[in-house]
Amino acid sequence: MKRLLITGAAGGLGQMLRGRLGHLAETLRLSDVVPLQPNGPTDEVMVCDLADEAAVFDVVAGCDGIVHLGGVSVERGFDVIDAANLRGIYNLYEAARANGQPRIIFASSNHTIGFYPQDRRLGADDPVRPDGLYGVSKVFGEAMARMYYEKFGQETAIIRIGSCTPEPTNWRMLSTWLSHDDLVSLIETAFRAPRLGCPIIWGASANDAGWWDNSASSYLGWVPRDNAADHLDRIAATVPRPAPDDPVIRYQGGSFAAEPIHRNPIFKPDDPI
Repeated sequence: MKRLLITGAAGGLGQMLRGRLGHLAETLRLSDVVPLQPNGPTDEVMVCDLADEAAVFDVVAGCDGIVHLGGVSVERGFDVIDAANLRGIYNLYEAARANGQPRIIFASSNHTIGFYPQDRRLGADDPVRPDGLYGVSKVFGEAMARMYYEKFGQETAIIRIGSCTPEPTNWRMLSTWLSHDDLVSLIETAFRAPRLGCPIIWGASANDAGWWDNSASSYLGWVPRDNAADHLDRIAATVPRPAPDDPVIRYQGGSFAAEPIHRNPIFKPDDPI
């Protein structure tokens, strides 16, 4: 492709992917709400607030593919999540519709199903059970992707990312870990697939203790290669086992299931500005 857009390019995953997806396009367009520096002559950088419709239309124009990482990735008050993750995803899909419908990789989350117990194996068709406002926002994004596919044919790979880190660091990640190499190969697979559609793909490596079944998206041909079990001995030796009633080992969403609802701050006339 000629131009690939990565939103949220200043974040941890964005920084990793911008260094590893350059072979997919002649130009990488990198956007975030904060300024970025290009890594080389094939990088374009653009500041973009996802809640700003005109800015999103500008950043999507001329792109042949989109890796959408942008938005709020933790629990916050509803107003913050609304702007970035609800209005932002609507703006992105409208911009894509107006600019030739480039294929989209949407970074969804395991927190769409976070209230399932860890002994339940899930497929892509199991009902959502979000564990917080962040999870709800990703459910909204998945629904937006599906509606644009059904109504307009806009293709999206919905990746419910587990725990994408260089290596697993705790007991829960033995089930949820997605290695950087496996995420890169999944994105490559989604862009080269002759037919993508709008699949929900569990973003996890080939973990022995995994909870999720990717058979519904097997037609894409993605085969993760890494396995969190290779790190079991290190975790067992260095990380204490959580108590049996700890949410981190009760729920698939881990500690997010115990996170309180973050109230938006209430402005008072005498508050300092």
